[in-house]
Amino acid sequence: MKDKGRQGIGTVLIIIAGIFWGSMGIFVRRLTAEGFNSIQIVAIRLTLAALFFCVIMLIKDRKGFKISPKDIPLFLGLGFGSILFFTICYFTAINLMSLSTAAILLYTSPVWIMLMSIVFFKEKLTAKKIIALAAAFAGCVLVSGLSGAKISAFGILVGLGSGIGYGLYSILGTIALRKYSSYTVTTYTFIIASIGSWVICRPADMISKFSSSTHLLMLIAFCFLTAVITAVIPFLCYTLGLENVEAGKAGIMATIEPLVATLVGVIVFSEPITFLSGLGILLILAAVIILNIKQKN
Repeated sequence: MKDKGRQGIGTVLIIIAGIFWGSMGIFVRRLTAEGFNSIQIVAIRLTLAALFFCVIMLIKDRKGFKISPKDIPLFLGLGFGSILFFTICYFTAINLMSLSTAAILLYTSPVWIMLMSIVFFKEKLTAKKIIALAAAFAGCVLVSGLSGAKISAFGILVGLGSGIGYGLYSILGTIALRKYSSYTVTTYTFIIASIGSWVICRPADMISKFSSSTHLLMLIAFCFLTAVITAVIPFLCYTLGLENVEAGKAGIMATIEPLVATLVGVIVFSEPITFLSGLGILLILAAVIILNIKQKN
């Protein structure tokens, strides 16, 4: 019963993470209106999130800053190979194709998580997982919309790369959690990713945008809020959830994110919702429900 209770808590935490990630459009559009480009928004988000995680670690577990030198490659993989790589690929894909197509390729991540989980963790590929996976991916396709535009081979590769990088966090995160706390994993992941983001964000241009702002204090406060809502809370919830939920299941349940993003678009930005996107929402919900149906022995 205790394990089932922990799995239930883990499920709730992962769904909460997806909900917070789904609200990202509100913050990205606001910062875009301030003149920041996508990579600069990523740098702001990662850097402030890293700062928050460091403060949390100082309060919760100062010993958590100690990691074994032999595990440095693992954390480099989480920071550069997962978070930063997925971000670069995703925003490159957005510049090469429509946003809807880029989103479809990004949300191939549960497929990669499921495949990598079978290889690295020897997880069983059950009929329930296959059905849930198909429902979640079909739902993401319908929610994101289909594009009839021609797509280059390079565009497809970077789009799939975003899905692989996104899914890699579940795999590497699960490995890191065997030895380190969720606070240590998220803190070092964001520290490393933020360092990498400053290399590619044109920092001088970004700083000049802050200095020229007519409402600097409000802008800084909004940036901190962006980091808390779209990074600190969801990544802590997701990483804590991974302690009690299989990586494959976690990846599928996190696809609630496009569902929330669609609702945010309808409610906040008055974007129309079509029959197909509504059907996609139902399919994503169905995937989450299927994964949590208790099977009888």
